[in-house]
Amino acid sequence: MSSYNKPFEIHVHGEVPLREDVTFEQVQEALKPLWKYPGAKSLADAAESAYEEEPGIRFDVNKHLLQMCWTVPGDEDFRQALDEMCMGLNELALEGAPIEVTFYDADFDDDEGSQNDEAQDDFAMYFVGPTPAAIMQVQRDLLVQDTIALMERHFDGSELGEVVAAIDKLFEQRFDALVSSMQLGKPPRGMGGSSGGAGHGGGRKPRHLH
Repeated sequence: MSSYNKPFEIHVHGEVPLREDVTFEQVQEALKPLWKYPGAKSLADAAESAYEEEPGIRFDVNKHLLQMCWTVPGDEDFRQALDEMCMGLNELALEGAPIEVTFYDADFDDDEGSQNDEAQDDFAMYFVGPTPAAIMQVQRDLLVQDTIALMERHFDGSELGEVVAAIDKLFEQRFDALVSSMQLGKPPRGMGGSSGGAGHGGGRKPRHLH
């Protein structure tokens, strides 16, 4: 692992449904950026979390499910490993899935910190999926859930149909822009940030986006 200036405890959490034909060797290769980061020689060597109470990284062969609840020490350069991991998982994913990543400020001490000190924590969402449509679908579903949960404090759920329709329209516009840019050979817009890569091109629009 490379040297770093700002230490973090980085927690990776998520479940990714995988195709039935995916093997452990393929999972190990896709996750290579993660297990190489702490200097391990294989996925098995790095699968245990820094905290015993966390299950770490597991591949359930029977359920065809990759489960991650794993903490590792690191710094900002871990984001590159995450980007590379997402590109690898795109090739194996059965459907779109979110991966939550939290960077906990390892230097911050709740007991010693003054009232003016704040932990430099950070949180990011990464998304994987077999197609851009699959990734957008899970992004859309999470945004709808969060928006409804927030607005139901003030409105009845039955009143929020237009809000959901507006979100669908925004994602439909994003999908159409992505398809158009790919057809023109331009870099896709709106799929950067914490998306973790868009996966394969083409495909149908996500449901609800017609």
